[in-house]
Amino acid sequence: MSEQSLDVSPGPTATTVRTADGQVLDVPPGWALLPPGDAGLTRRVKRAGPAWTVREKRGRKSFSRGVWAPREHIEQAQGDLDRERATPSYQRKLAAARARRASAEVEYAEEFREAVFDFLDFHHRHAELGVALATAIAQHATPVGSGTVARTKRIPVERRAEAATIAWLRHQTTAYDSMSIPRIKGMRREVRRLLAERARALLTRYRRGEAVAPVECLLRRGLQRASSTPGSSSDS
Repeated sequence: MSEQSLDVSPGPTATTVRTADGQVLDVPPGWALLPPGDAGLTRRVKRAGPAWTVREKRGRKSFSRGVWAPREHIEQAQGDLDRERATPSYQRKLAAARARRASAEVEYAEEFREAVFDFLDFHHRHAELGVALATAIAQHATPVGSGTVARTKRIPVERRAEAATIAWLRHQTTAYDSMSIPRIKGMRREVRRLLAERARALLTRYRRGEAVAPVECLLRRGLQRASSTPGSSSDS
């Protein structure tokens, strides 16, 4: 087995793994565990020879637990990569890549803000409020690592904008965050569905151009609340 590359799961002890068919294997002598986190290093170690890739499944998600491989392969790959990353050409390449990513993020944030504004579709009398709302939602939802629906590529940006708006309204215009919801299967989903209906009904008033006194405007209150509690509504 030590001559083969395998996909395995954690074994019953720190130095064992379990194969897909349930067989427990001892890690070969002289092997070490390369922790996850450096994709470039992991690729080099795998290319160097046999390696056991460890993944742990929890529910429907799978998590990397690293790669077992001969220690000398890991050390060689780490040394080669460290030397390469220290060269001026690599540093220039890295800086250029960072600049491209930063530019792409700025463009996406603006694209998303416009998608939210289009979804709101407020009457012209509420246009200023629509701009402020779209900006606030985009600023919350688009940062890398925010964990919001805005970061997924599985659905069109229009649907991402809609989902992020409804989630923002749930947190900023209702008592959802302080609700005591029974731990009954489907109950939280039902509560969110009902609050989404309320959010859509609320938006309809602004789309129609109905007059809403500033003191009674839940959206303005939501903006004030969001500005005073940054980082909220993270489950959007």
